[in-house]
Amino acid sequence: MDNFVAIDVETANNYPSSICAIGAVKVVDGMIADRFYELVKPEPDFYFRHFTQNIHGIGPRDTENARTFDRVWQDVKAMAGDLPFVAHNKSFDEKCIRECHRVYRMDYPYPPFHCTLAASRRMIPRQHLSSYSLPYVCEFLGIPFFNHHNALADAEACAKIAMVLL
Repeated sequence: MDNFVAIDVETANNYPSSICAIGAVKVVDGMIADRFYELVKPEPDFYFRHFTQNIHGIGPRDTENARTFDRVWQDVKAMAGDLPFVAHNKSFDEKCIRECHRVYRMDYPYPPFHCTLAASRRMIPRQHLSSYSLPYVCEFLGIPFFNHHNALADAEACAKIAMVLL
C-alpha cells in the first residue's frame, strides 16, 4: 500500500470507548507525509486502571484537560480524508474507534481497516518470531522501534510495517 493512515489508540481501562490517546501516521506515495498525536479525555467519567497506566504511562492528570474523542476525531478524519486505515491488531483499534463513535452518537462511514498483524502472521513464518507484536515484527523487518505503547510510536511502526508487507 502506498496511501493510507496507520492508527493506534490507547485505552484507560477495559472499556473499548475509554480511548485516552490517539496516534496516526499518514502515508502518501509510500512516504510518511504527516503525523498526529493527542491525548484524549475518556468520557463519561471513565477511570484509569492501574494495569493500563503501567502499560502506557497515561493517567487521569494527563487527560483531565484534554479534548474528548468527538473533537479529537474531527482532526484525525481531516488528516485521513478518504484514505484507508491500517492498524496492528485492527480488531482492537477498530473496535475502540467504533465504540467511541457509538458513545458519541457519531456516524461511522469509514472504509474497513487493514491489519499489519494479520499480514505479519501470513507472511512471516512462526519460527522466525517469538511473538507477532509490534516490537518483534519491527525487529524482524529491521525497522527501528522505540517507546512501545505510545500511540504515535506504535502508529509509525505500523505504518512502516504496512509499507513492507501490504
